[in-house]
Amino acid sequence: MIQPDARRLGITRLKTRHLSLLLYLHEHRSVLRAAEAANMTQPAASKMLAEMESLLGVPLFERHARGVEPTRYGQVLIRRARSALSEIGRAQDEIIALSSGRMGQASIGTVVNPGTNLVPQAIAMVKRDCPDILIKVEMDYSRPLVAKLLDGQLDIVVGRIMGPEGAGELDFESLADEPHAVLARADHPLAHQSQITHADLAAYGWIMPPPGSVLRSRLDMVFLEHGQPPPQNIVETGSLPIIVHLLRNSDMLTALPPESVQFYLQMGHMCVLPINLGVRMEYFGIVRRRNHQLSPGAERVLEALRAASHKLYQARSGSHWPGV
Repeated sequence: MIQPDARRLGITRLKTRHLSLLLYLHEHRSVLRAAEAANMTQPAASKMLAEMESLLGVPLFERHARGVEPTRYGQVLIRRARSALSEIGRAQDEIIALSSGRMGQASIGTVVNPGTNLVPQAIAMVKRDCPDILIKVEMDYSRPLVAKLLDGQLDIVVGRIMGPEGAGELDFESLADEPHAVLARADHPLAHQSQITHADLAAYGWIMPPPGSVLRSRLDMVFLEHGQPPPQNIVETGSLPIIVHLLRNSDMLTALPPESVQFYLQMGHMCVLPINLGVRMEYFGIVRRRNHQLSPGAERVLEALRAASHKLYQARSGSHWPGV
């Protein structure tokens, strides 16, 4: 058995080509296919894997007739390798940006509601003062965004920490609540009913978040708690433009924070149905990797997010939508 100090020395001898092969093995579950992806021969890939395992003194993959599977040691190294290679790639991007005259870059992930108001306002603030910062924005649900944050693909996420996975490696700054309401087109058959039940809602098609998301689980549970099976006539998407188009051109319903479609509500294209759906989500906020030094560009975005959230959420504290 290799002693801990020797193992620590061994990991410092790993090169980026070792880490790249490790990720290809994890992706393809085959030494042959991983070798092809890494543009090397199968014997060379096998030798490199054996070299990694020798340096670390632990097995990284179990060999089977049908391929390879990462061991618990391999899973740890895979997660860290993905983050390390991502950081190297980000460093290269920053160097290119600086050499091109830009002030750097930042990659932001956001859930839908703050992605329609807070994040654009913060970006506008940054661009007003630092137009040369390249800002990349990705909108999704919290779980996949936080996974990308942990992998080093994102600098900041505006969302939630939805489970214990990686929670010890993250910092969270709470920003605001996110009450959900039932949304429909303005002339929907339910729009003019004074009283609406969950049975009424279940009779229509629904636009739902994907399975496995917290909101989907809570929506399903709300219907079950009111004696109704979860809607079966559904479209699964997290794309706000698709949701808006479906709502405006059909009798489908969805559950969203009204602020995320505030423009369409104010223009009279959509409405909030007068029913308390009974779905609330945890506060969303700014999620970052603990003890991780942000790039100057990402630091400017972080400052802008804090400033914009202070203005936005203090200003809205007295606002209210029916049914929320």
